[in-house]
Amino acid sequence: MRLQGRIGEWRDEQGYGFIVPDAGGDRVFVHIKAFERGSRRPAVGDKVDCVVVRDARGRLSAKQAGYCVSGGNLHRTAAAARSMPLLIAAGFFVAIAILASAAKIPWLLFLTYVTLSLIAFACYASDKSAAQRGAWRIPESILQLLALLGGWPGALAAQRLLRHKTRKLSFQLVFWLAVAANLAALGWLLSIDAAWLPGKWRI
Repeated sequence: MRLQGRIGEWRDEQGYGFIVPDAGGDRVFVHIKAFERGSRRPAVGDKVDCVVVRDARGRLSAKQAGYCVSGGNLHRTAAAARSMPLLIAAGFFVAIAILASAAKIPWLLFLTYVTLSLIAFACYASDKSAAQRGAWRIPESILQLLALLGGWPGALAAQRLLRHKTRKLSFQLVFWLAVAANLAALGWLLSIDAAWLPGKWRI
């Protein structure tokens, strides 16, 4: 069941509070983990939207909580924004496949992007698993190098699907600089004379 209400009580140090439903009825327990990672912390008076379930203790508890703005649901807007990295990665692969089909770039370059993206995704998955187990981590420099060399679409997908490395601002800054550098290099290759293409790939 989904409902809207306002934060009637919030204990920030403990990370939980209670929602007072707009339609009336019992208060709903809400934990900070019910909100999307990276979103701001709740405050008394915030209008929210959530799914209500019964938790292990039998009390009404909020899941998939988001903030409402001007009668709309910011949670739905945030969900659409979260899908953007996947759309960017997929759109990039479609674009370079079209370029390869038009002989603007060699198919080998397309396959290189795909291969490095798969490797990057696997590295992110391994690093997250290691973080959860307290095992040896993959150095951030390796993850950033993979992005720079062309694995950034896979890294972007991994960040979204695995929810890994998305909250560390310094990492995100270097990551997007690596993406920009890689795209700049690709743009340069597209701008120069096609003579660099080997044999059958020349225009």
